[in-house]
Amino acid sequence: MTHATPTPHITRLHARLVVSGGPAAIDFYRTALGAEEIERCTGPEGRIVHALLRLGDTVLAVKDADGGDPAPPSLGGTPVIMALDVTDADAVAGAMVRAGATVVYPVADQPYGQRGGRLADPFGHLWMISQTIEDLTAEEIQRRTDAMSSP
Repeated sequence: MTHATPTPHITRLHARLVVSGGPAAIDFYRTALGAEEIERCTGPEGRIVHALLRLGDTVLAVKDADGGDPAPPSLGGTPVIMALDVTDADAVAGAMVRAGATVVYPVADQPYGQRGGRLADPFGHLWMISQTIEDLTAEEIQRRTDAMSSP
């Protein structure tokens, strides 16, 4: 008799940010974003092997770069953007800048119903900070996007 294999399901998904200077990165995320450290595992010399941080209702992992996991600066940047939805984009961006982030795109009202901008943290990760200012349908967002790219 054969048994059907149950379909696996996802139990959790979170980003794992690789950084140079794990303890400093954890301090930055704590100061800039109010992150709460849930757990930390270190290897020789105090390097972060795994740290789990809570940001609002989600979690984020941080680890120090090593031979198998490079940090963004060693790669010339990152193609990944962390999208952070917040209740006050200006306040969060301001806190990030005060903690050492740099502005890539300043926070401004966007035609797709968001107030937001993009920042780079001191460890090479990009953050899109956004706050909903208009409840729009997908169709309205598409119309506004089309209008932005029209001559």
